[in-house]
Amino acid sequence: MVTSDQRRRQLAREKYERQQKRRAEARQKARQRTAVIGAAVAVVVATLVGLVVGGVFDTDEDKDTKDSAATPSATPAPKQSPPAMAIDEKAKYTFDLKTSAGEIKFEMDAAKTPQTVNSFKSLADKGFFDKTKCHRLTTSGIFVLQCGDPQGTGSGGPGYTIPDENLDALGKANEQGQVIYPAGTVAMANTGQPGSGGSQFFLVYKDSPLAPTYTPFGKIDAAGLKALEEIAKTGTADGAQDGAPKKAVIIEKGVVTKN
Repeated sequence: MVTSDQRRRQLAREKYERQQKRRAEARQKARQRTAVIGAAVAVVVATLVGLVVGGVFDTDEDKDTKDSAATPSATPAPKQSPPAMAIDEKAKYTFDLKTSAGEIKFEMDAAKTPQTVNSFKSLADKGFFDKTKCHRLTTSGIFVLQCGDPQGTGSGGPGYTIPDENLDALGKANEQGQVIYPAGTVAMANTGQPGSGGSQFFLVYKDSPLAPTYTPFGKIDAAGLKALEEIAKTGTADGAQDGAPKKAVIIEKGVVTKN
């Protein structure tokens, strides 16, 4: 027969075991919640990293000048090799952009930027730039019109990248790590990483301070610079300092010829 003391001890033991079980279950649930939260955080971090690397988010470095508007950034997706060298590296070439906002011509120096000129000649010969739009205009800090994306979104490219060239052409960087890209300059856009240029380029309509990391490869003629300035006067579609031009600029035909 169970005595009252034994019964109390049994009840106490059972109560203790129930408490321990509940605590163990609570700890298990806490570990599960932590694991789920950790996994969710990992997914978010991985997504954000992917977006930054992909160019969807522009950091201050990628939007460059660090202190002003947005850097000419581009996100080509390398899938193939650049075209074989087929130009005369001692010659000069002219890139003639016949746009919906006027004709913009600029001269390219193959001796200083052979890889860039060769790529643009190859792409233009295939009609790559025809019927594409200049997708980006900046009106503060830096002053550029950006073109060369077949998708018109800022994320397209030719499927390959080309090396940086002629980066010391604009002189020594100042204390802020910048040089002046003079009005009339044409330079390659990139992702902010070395050797990440593709087909996107920017046309400078007013002196702009930028890091010397964008291949300067062309000089716009007087008539082309005037047309570019007229485009800039209309501003962006939403009135922001960085966005699509208010008046769409379509490259109807892009032709590269040897001078």
